[in-house]
Amino acid sequence: MARPQSRFVCQHCGASAAKWAGKCEACGQWNCLVEEVARESLPKGLSGGRGKPLAFVGLQHQGSAPVRRVSGIREFDLVCGGGLVPGSAILVGGDPGIGKSTLLLQAVAALAATKGVTCAYISGEESLDQVRLRAQRLAVAGAPVHLAAATSIRDIIASLDHGDPAQIVVIDSIQTMYLDTLDSAPGTVSQVRAAAQELIRLAKLRGFCVILVGHVTKEGLIAGPRVLEHMVDTVLYFEGERGHQFRILRAVKNRFGPTDEIGVFEMTDAGLGEVPNPSALFLAERRNEVSGSAVFAGMEGTRPLLVEIQALVAPSPLGTPRRAVVGWDGNRLAMILAVLEARCGVRIGANDIYLNVAGGLRINEPAADLAVAAALVSALTFDPVPASTVVFGEVGLSGEVRPVGQMPTRLKEAKKLGFTTALMPKRHGNKERMSESGLTLREIGALRELVALFKDQSPRGMAS
Repeated sequence: MARPQSRFVCQHCGASAAKWAGKCEACGQWNCLVEEVARESLPKGLSGGRGKPLAFVGLQHQGSAPVRRVSGIREFDLVCGGGLVPGSAILVGGDPGIGKSTLLLQAVAALAATKGVTCAYISGEESLDQVRLRAQRLAVAGAPVHLAAATSIRDIIASLDHGDPAQIVVIDSIQTMYLDTLDSAPGTVSQVRAAAQELIRLAKLRGFCVILVGHVTKEGLIAGPRVLEHMVDTVLYFEGERGHQFRILRAVKNRFGPTDEIGVFEMTDAGLGEVPNPSALFLAERRNEVSGSAVFAGMEGTRPLLVEIQALVAPSPLGTPRRAVVGWDGNRLAMILAVLEARCGVRIGANDIYLNVAGGLRINEPAADLAVAAALVSALTFDPVPASTVVFGEVGLSGEVRPVGQMPTRLKEAKKLGFTTALMPKRHGNKERMSESGLTLREIGALRELVALFKDQSPRGMAS
């Protein structure tokens, strides 16, 4: 009998090598090659025989479209594109303890109790008693959810492929599952890829929706091969700071709905509660007339969201000033500081700069540039931005303020929360529509116009 050949597989990118090395030649990561036994080759009859011809169909569907299964948790359904699609595969990732298992248990309990959907929750990390304790704390212990504790993909496939399968299946988590045909430990690249492939194949074949819970690495990415995100239909990330009660569920990939959609939840003793008006909640603790604070009117997917951006400027005792950023891109902060100093004459000097997005939210869109600049200049001059003013706009390297998308939607949300003034880019279209927003619109074409609003108030840090 031939001895099985072994190979060394990178746990980051999935590349294989014939011998061990300290560095992966494909992705450049160190100490990531793990020895695995290669899978047996296909039989000659299967690899060399004739395949079955495919039956091609047209683009237009003749029957009725699949009905989405709505859980009733509005924020969860919104991120999924309006509900769960039969036959789809969803990957949910997030930091440990962020609330992934809690939210999914609440969702399947709501589907089973109120919608009559057959749901199965398979845990590979916790025992049955531990899951029942969580269900009691969440007050969903009476929901008719089928519960099991297993890690063998062979056993799970046999259970789901027998009789009438469940309509919603949760696998918690994919890194704990293993195939006995692979001679490698659970959580390795080969095991995660093969286990997910088998589950997704069965979900497409039997028409049930499978939700895979994934661990994340220290970089914040889902552990395992990158191809895992390509295999599934939807990728959801759970975000939030441990010190804040808010949790953000963000869609970074969705074949059945918009991407970059978010759902906002609040962690309570009874689980995750929906936040129907996140803008009001993010601004609830905001203090009026404080320097270094500006309210940004942003967009998260299709939803307008108002958040507070805080900046603090302090003299640095070190030779190299510190730049600390929470909730925003540090490279973009460096760009805004350079534009303020080179184009607007603002002397940053040997000051430490601290920037924070209040509430634990992370902002990715460049429309926050103008709000960040307003918070920084306000912190430098000790002159607060008026409490009834919202700010948004993109800043270019030449100091110009560029228009951003969905400006009428941002203004409408600001008006609803009681704001009266908006600092925004110059308009090129939809002027009548934005004029009807009821706000006083102050258009800014260059960043130096924003600096001039603070320039005559307090001279500290400003050019003479």
